[in-house]
Amino acid sequence: MRPQTVLVINVSRIGDTLLSTPSLRAMAAAWPEAKIDVLGHPSRIQVLECLPFLRWVRGISKRSAPFLGWVDRFTKHKPYDLAFVYGFDSALVRYAKRIAQHVVAFRQPDIKLNQGLGTVVEPPTLFASHAVWQTFSLPAALGIPRLNGRLSYSVTPDEIAWAKHEITNEASAGARPLIGIQVASFPTKAYRDWPIKSFMALCETICNQWPQAHFLIFGGAAEHERTEALKEKLGPAATLFAGRLSLRQTGALMSQLDLYIGVDTGPTHLMSAFDIPLVGLYHGYSRSELIGPLDHPCFYPLDHPLAGPDCTMEVTMADITVERAWKAVQQALQDHPPR
Repeated sequence: MRPQTVLVINVSRIGDTLLSTPSLRAMAAAWPEAKIDVLGHPSRIQVLECLPFLRWVRGISKRSAPFLGWVDRFTKHKPYDLAFVYGFDSALVRYAKRIAQHVVAFRQPDIKLNQGLGTVVEPPTLFASHAVWQTFSLPAALGIPRLNGRLSYSVTPDEIAWAKHEITNEASAGARPLIGIQVASFPTKAYRDWPIKSFMALCETICNQWPQAHFLIFGGAAEHERTEALKEKLGPAATLFAGRLSLRQTGALMSQLDLYIGVDTGPTHLMSAFDIPLVGLYHGYSRSELIGPLDHPCFYPLDHPLAGPDCTMEVTMADITVERAWKAVQQALQDHPPR
């Protein structure tokens, strides 16, 4: 199969959207002449903007999909040679069938829906392999080989200029290292969160060693009490960006960091696209070997001491000590001194 037009539908969270980028890159390498478009969650698809191997990215949802893609009943023209559909939303699968000649999707609960698919792929077992390689299940069904597992994100020159200006306004001249902090995952994955008191203690230790350090606190509105408490603790040594930024602005600021420290969540996946030291804290239930950055040149994972297939979500992230985290930070800054 040598498709000229390819559509990928992946309506998911920030992290899952980014985890699909190695698959998208592999499709582009396998079919260099193909035009590849992506539809994703309307408020998250922007993390794929400006990637050089995609023609365009746009938003779609299971609510809007039923009203889209109805081809001319006389010509019956379908604009895409091939479509890949991630997930199990029947509305998205039906939409793909309306606009693509051949649809590749996971086996759906609806037997009749499966009968109209071009290629049916058995869903991967959760945590049976790294999350990046699980996204390869769909393109692999058509024989597309793996490349590397590095996530992709592209920052524009205008975004970089904005980030530098913002940092100049917020941090004192010569502030280094510039450290990004992500204290929480999303509410349904709160078991991944490291205690805010541990973050406070770690940041204080960093300030003792690096008096000119400045922290950029990322996050959303859901964790505002914790991010505000951390800002209050650090005072002028920190800027609170939580709840103030778009995804594109977050990525631009991340591209200027000297170090990032964060729990397992979407912004941490975004950060992993940069060649910047990343200290990631991982719960034992979803350990770094299954969800952490692949092929990253300066990744310093901190896994829960009970990490493994028998670990449950009930164990506490407090078991990762501040001392362990400090050692990882020291190693990261020693290996990669602030620019």
